[in-house]
Amino acid sequence: MKKIFKFFLNLVPRPVLISLSYLVKPFFKAYYRGNTYEDPIDGNTFRSFLPYGYENPRENVLSPSTLSLERHRLLWMFLKKETDFFTAHLHVLHFAPEQAFYKRFKKLKNLNYVTTDLNSPLADVKADICNLPFEDNTFDVILCNHVLEHIPDDAEAMSELYRILKPGGWGIFQIPQDLNREITYEDNTITDKVERAKIFGQYDHVRIYGRDYFDKLREIGFTVNEIDFTKLLSQEEIDRYRLAQGEIIPFVKK
Repeated sequence: MKKIFKFFLNLVPRPVLISLSYLVKPFFKAYYRGNTYEDPIDGNTFRSFLPYGYENPRENVLSPSTLSLERHRLLWMFLKKETDFFTAHLHVLHFAPEQAFYKRFKKLKNLNYVTTDLNSPLADVKADICNLPFEDNTFDVILCNHVLEHIPDDAEAMSELYRILKPGGWGIFQIPQDLNREITYEDNTITDKVERAKIFGQYDHVRIYGRDYFDKLREIGFTVNEIDFTKLLSQEEIDRYRLAQGEIIPFVKK
């Protein structure tokens, strides 16, 4: 199973993977049914989740029904319990919309929900995050998760996010982060895909963010709350929902 997942993740273009995933979800959901683990996004339970990862696949992390990972389930629970995302009238911009969320957010009548990306088939607006076609102070909420690690000029992207967020608005900008690393590491001279995957965790990542990520956002002008939402959960909940204990949610405000 690991070898099959690694093959598809590394060789199949992401837009194609998204399309194929709709076909395989019913099989996964039936094959892995059980009651040991639960996906909080749709409430389905399973005997096990699937492995996921490029170089070293993580065991038991990919939900068979929503195809959510640890970070998606954590974000869903945070939005449900700690924000008014599901109840307030909000103009929302969602970058590179995750399949686990896309249809669910689209159906929410309280949201004016807009998606954007350069390549995703789920994007309403095809756009470069460093040059966005939106007016200043447009959105109440911006979700931009696991995007900035792909962007060579992440400071420019952060500036664009700040520009289009309304004063008083908020956002969540999750990234893969090494919390044991103080300073973000990047090296543009590494161009080989295999080598990049070994060093950065994925062939299309351009850096490994350290704890200074939060200060990078603050330098742009954001107020940043570094939220460890798993501290508010029991160990049973963390295990049941297959969350990454200690993962930080970067909650930003303008």
